[in-house]
Amino acid sequence: MRKNMLWKLLILIAIPVVMSLFPAPEGLSELAWVLSGIYMAAIVGLVIKPFSEPVVLLIAIAVSMVVVGNLGDGSLKASSVLSGYASGTTWLVFSAFTLSAAFVITGLGKRIAYLLIGKIGSTTLGLGYVTAFLDLVLAPATPSNTARAGGIVLPIISSIAVALGSDPEKSSKRAGHYLMMNVYMVTKTTSYMFFTAMAGNILALKMIEDICHIKLSWGGWALAGGVPGLIMLLLTPLITYKLNPPELKRVDNKKIAKEGLAALGPMTLREKMLTGLFVLALVGWIFSKSLGVDEATVAICVMSLMLVLQIVTWDDVIKNKGGWNTLIWYGGIIGLSSLLSKVGFFSWLGETLKDNISFGGHGTIAFIVIVLLSILVRYFFASGSAYIVAMVPVFAMLANASGAPIMLTALALLFSNSYGGMVTHYGGAAGPVIFGLGYNDSKTWWITGGILTLLTFIIHMTLGVWWWELLMYFNII
Repeated sequence: MRKNMLWKLLILIAIPVVMSLFPAPEGLSELAWVLSGIYMAAIVGLVIKPFSEPVVLLIAIAVSMVVVGNLGDGSLKASSVLSGYASGTTWLVFSAFTLSAAFVITGLGKRIAYLLIGKIGSTTLGLGYVTAFLDLVLAPATPSNTARAGGIVLPIISSIAVALGSDPEKSSKRAGHYLMMNVYMVTKTTSYMFFTAMAGNILALKMIEDICHIKLSWGGWALAGGVPGLIMLLLTPLITYKLNPPELKRVDNKKIAKEGLAALGPMTLREKMLTGLFVLALVGWIFSKSLGVDEATVAICVMSLMLVLQIVTWDDVIKNKGGWNTLIWYGGIIGLSSLLSKVGFFSWLGETLKDNISFGGHGTIAFIVIVLLSILVRYFFASGSAYIVAMVPVFAMLANASGAPIMLTALALLFSNSYGGMVTHYGGAAGPVIFGLGYNDSKTWWITGGILTLLTFIIHMTLGVWWWELLMYFNII
């Protein structure tokens, strides 16, 4: 074991050990106190990463099962720690990952991209909007925005930049400087527009639902994120263009589209079937309440149909490392979170916050402060998922304790996780992939990301709040 890994592991061990040496606070059982130490160690582990996320969570699950078996009063079984793997949330993410992989495997994602390029890609700014619309089309079925931006959109856009004579070292400003940055800024907007556009959305909603006792459907999320998201999606390529103007203005898009489509050949039966299943999934998620099924059921049914129709094979599913990794660690963190809820930890923490934090009854001020804090804190996290596990429960409980409007705060927090990562080139896993191509420098990236983050915050706090209140007034969400 490497020395730096050993030190990280010792830190994780020390957290629950040191906490267990102190008596449990008043109102909290010894079991809840020890389990909270394990949960805290898991959060730190996701940040400092002595091992990958699944390994960190498997260790936390193993220790928690031992603790429940020894300190529990019999009302909880050790197997209750595994409840996250029975959660529909976990399987929704896993199934959606398979749908996402199908867009790459069949080539449908590329085909959509070249069709858009042929229609609106006659200028460099037009290519920026191609990126936006392509990401928007793929987002509902791609819970990994890293796979979407880095695996589908980026290879196409970067190859176009090279074809336009834009080299990372010699001529980055010709086109690549703008196009690469736009890929990242766009995906940080589309990622909050749909429940299934980013795996972290699903985890964040599960945590907020448990703490704030709210319900939000796939369709409700899409409606709430749709208006502010579409406005930012229309503004982002233009603002990025103005801040990072490319030297090349005109593009021979017809030639690029023709060559790209020719390389793909005629549309295959698998692509056509995938298109139909994609539409079926969207209809199922939008009308899940009317159909009497939940979103996870729809996702698993679509995944099963893809396997039966051989759009993807089981070997393709096995090779999808992102899906399996997410299944293991999301199921683990949801199980630990659910366990803490059962032993009363979150209720105790909420009451503690309520007794010690006051906004003088000014719920609106509390709302704005909490959302602003969520964006500022997000700056320090390189992983959106680590931020969600560490901070979303805290902000949700703070909203409960401060008198902030619960649904408005919940929506704002769910969305700020994504766009709060715009500022830095490490604010999401896709960032290092795009930045690593060498077209961009950190200074212009941070300036562009900072301006877009601030603008998004303002739009969400004004137009967004008006729109959400309208949806709530008509009982749509």
